[in-house]
Amino acid sequence: MELEQFPQEIRSYIFPKHKGDQIYRCLACGNEYEIKELLYTCPSCGQVFLIYDRDFDQLKQIDGAVWRKIFDYRKMLSIPELKGIYLYHEFIGPTVPLDAVVYLGEAHTPMIEANRFLQEKLGVRFFVKNDGQNPSASFKDRGMASALSYINYLIKSGAVSDILAVCASTGDTSAAAALYASYLQPHVKSAVLLPHKKVTPQQLSQPLGSGARVFEIPGVFDDCMKVVEALSERYNVALLNSKNAWRILGQETYSYEIAQDFEYDMDNKAIVLPIGNAGNITAVMSGFIKFYETGIIKALPKIIGVQSQHANPVFRYYAATSECRQFVPVTVKPSVAQAAMIGNPVSMPRVIHLAELYNRLSGRQNVFVVEVTEQAIMEWELTANRNGHITCTQGGESLAGLAVAQKLGIIDKNETAIIDSTAHALKFSGFQEMYFARQFPSEFGISYKSDLINAPVLIETDKQDDSLQQFIDTSARAIAVALNLKTKELSKE
Repeated sequence: MELEQFPQEIRSYIFPKHKGDQIYRCLACGNEYEIKELLYTCPSCGQVFLIYDRDFDQLKQIDGAVWRKIFDYRKMLSIPELKGIYLYHEFIGPTVPLDAVVYLGEAHTPMIEANRFLQEKLGVRFFVKNDGQNPSASFKDRGMASALSYINYLIKSGAVSDILAVCASTGDTSAAAALYASYLQPHVKSAVLLPHKKVTPQQLSQPLGSGARVFEIPGVFDDCMKVVEALSERYNVALLNSKNAWRILGQETYSYEIAQDFEYDMDNKAIVLPIGNAGNITAVMSGFIKFYETGIIKALPKIIGVQSQHANPVFRYYAATSECRQFVPVTVKPSVAQAAMIGNPVSMPRVIHLAELYNRLSGRQNVFVVEVTEQAIMEWELTANRNGHITCTQGGESLAGLAVAQKLGIIDKNETAIIDSTAHALKFSGFQEMYFARQFPSEFGISYKSDLINAPVLIETDKQDDSLQQFIDTSARAIAVALNLKTKELSKE
């Protein structure tokens, strides 16, 4: 669509002009630092950052209705730099010029309404937003598009060169980091640390295929994270975990897209998502707050974070009374929601900070955390995929959380929920295979329901001894019997 075809009142805004004045701000001591260098934690106190735009109030001078038109019409442009997360350029990375934007097809993932059976089973209307349809097949691409666009900006401006990007991962982060880093070869190379034998074969193949150096560490994700933190503190590397505040900015677009898909009506809406390393729930809260403060949306939706009983430090924190709360990391147990199997979330300080602000702006408690069983996660994932979705185990965790939230009265029948399926189901197909084969190790605590188990049926016939027609007839007859098919009545003409 050509610019002259756009409404006159928004033409001057279609191509982003807001340059912003973005800075790192420490959540503990409040110190601020320029973004011209790679920083992940406060040099003064060691706490994590959020990135703020000192000129954000300028965005409030544009009416919310005008912003809605800007975003809706901007989607009609054929400019790659504005097709992905940077459709919302002014809100996530105004200091990153468009010629530095790395776009690989991320964002604007489909939001599919659940079928009638699933909605009746849960007792609430809901949609599945499938972030598994990002380029590396997970939501992590949103954050990597932001982090690598920022690094590309630093490279283009001459501030850095020959970057080695590193991350710890439960699988999805490494796939996204390696993919986006490979796009910027030879200026950026990547190395990833994975917990040995605790990522799926599909996830392991992704960073290897993108050319990253892959190192496996004995232990769990939290152990890998400690090593990566040591590397970023002692060596000149770029950290790509969600400790990197640029990652959070990119993941805010999940909330912007939901608002846009509902025509910016967030009344009686609830977002349900797994917590994991807590970067995504941080980003979703931050994104909705920005849209609310600029008048783009008139209400803040409920946010419901979900954790498995096998990795539940955030649930434990909020289960305590407010005066007794103290965050204590946990030792995780094996979980089918493998990507969320994190006992010491890096973004926990951000969650605490933003949840308090979110509830205050809402005028009530509007952020909740629920706990689910491994059994429920697995059963809901299998049930969703039998009803038209391609939901990963973390999506199953979200669905299980929605069921718990509905039973607890956090969500009522008049509300609409959006559940986050963070990755493609094929990344975690091994868990489905273990369920169908009844082969889960005992530490998962999974029992089996025969109506959820599926397996191929071998049609036994001797093709070598039979004629082709006998083979066809025998096979067709056996399948018809198995399916209880009725023979067609021939027409008597």
